[in-house]
Amino acid sequence: MRTKVLNYRIIISPDTQTGTGKAGFTALCPTLGVADDGDTVEEALKNVKGAIQVYIDSLAEDKQLVPVDHTQQDIVTTTQVTAPLSLRFA
Repeated sequence: MRTKVLNYRIIISPDTQTGTGKAGFTALCPTLGVADDGDTVEEALKNVKGAIQVYIDSLAEDKQLVPVDHTQQDIVTTTQVTAPLSLRFA
């Protein structure tokens, strides 16, 4: 079977687990609308990768078009800046 490697952006955000309130992380693939969670960043990433694979396999089985991520040039990162403590924060 021939295969193709697909690359998808994943956004990982701190979250709390429904029911337990335990801290964790949610991983979202916006191109596919697929998300999953985990106790750690690594676990959330592993779980969403599995969910993406199941979704892609399902689309292939149903002979549906597979959305691809065309924004591979994006760079997503965070940065820190300082702000006076007198400011109000949302």
